[in-house]
Amino acid sequence: MKIALAGAGAFGLKHMDGIKNIDGVEVVSLVGRRLEPTQKVADAYGVPHVSTELDEALAQPGVEAVILCTPTQMHAEQAIACMKAGKHVQVEIPLADSWTEAEAVDRVQKETGLVCMVGHTRRFNPSHQWIHNKIKAGALSIQQMDVQTYFFRRQNTNAKGEPRSWTDHLLWHHAAHTVDLFQYQTSEKIIAANAIEGPTHPELGIAMDMSIQLKTETGKILTLSLSFNNDGPFGTFFRYICDNGTYIARYDDLVDGREEPVDVSDVAISMNGIELQDREFFAAIKEGREPNASVASVLDCYRTLHALEQKLQA
Repeated sequence: MKIALAGAGAFGLKHMDGIKNIDGVEVVSLVGRRLEPTQKVADAYGVPHVSTELDEALAQPGVEAVILCTPTQMHAEQAIACMKAGKHVQVEIPLADSWTEAEAVDRVQKETGLVCMVGHTRRFNPSHQWIHNKIKAGALSIQQMDVQTYFFRRQNTNAKGEPRSWTDHLLWHHAAHTVDLFQYQTSEKIIAANAIEGPTHPELGIAMDMSIQLKTETGKILTLSLSFNNDGPFGTFFRYICDNGTYIARYDDLVDGREEPVDVSDVAISMNGIELQDREFFAAIKEGREPNASVASVLDCYRTLHALEQKLQA
């Protein structure tokens, strides 16, 4: 399978590293904002074609699918362009930064019938998969999820600490991971959603701190704290408080409530959540089926984010 990848930044490299471990898939075109650094990445990974234009990559012979790791504000428009060009597409989280655009992507997917998957990596991390399997087996039931998403980003930098051309967002990007995971793990409808945010950064134009609360129809609750002001351990830390145990997930690792490690090595073929996410994308294309984290299956997350944004604006 020949694919194009757009976005040669920090997350694009994570996908490139994951794809190296997947047989039968070749990245044949790499798209970046600036040609010279994109060419360096292409040389390092053996990608034969480089461009600064997505359309040029879509036109490369044999390209069947695209992975979009571009700025958030471009996701919806580019995902639609890929599908209208007849290409399957995986768009990195978030799908969009507005409900209107999220709906538009879902509509085009239904019109074309192509695979459109969103990079909700938490569904694929072995730690969260282990919890999900226990819930499906009836061994666990979530009472509360307590989640912290913390970074130190008072300047506009990416995950590698490099300057970037766009501004990140706590609600539409970082909260999307947890809101979707909460809905995925509980399989329940959200009946209450509240949010408050701190002051807007004078230069970045975004809130640097945020708190979100969700409640499902049977009373399961989520408490999510997000910050770009945290000078300490970075990342997202998930505490599952269940009826039969407490578990803490840190990306692909899992411990119980007493910090005793839980072995998740047999959950999937890899311990790399990004690789597992990509494997699901390619498998769905080959098998002609809807993938886990399809645009249709994550749409409720963006409906909830839209409701939260309206409350914050009010």
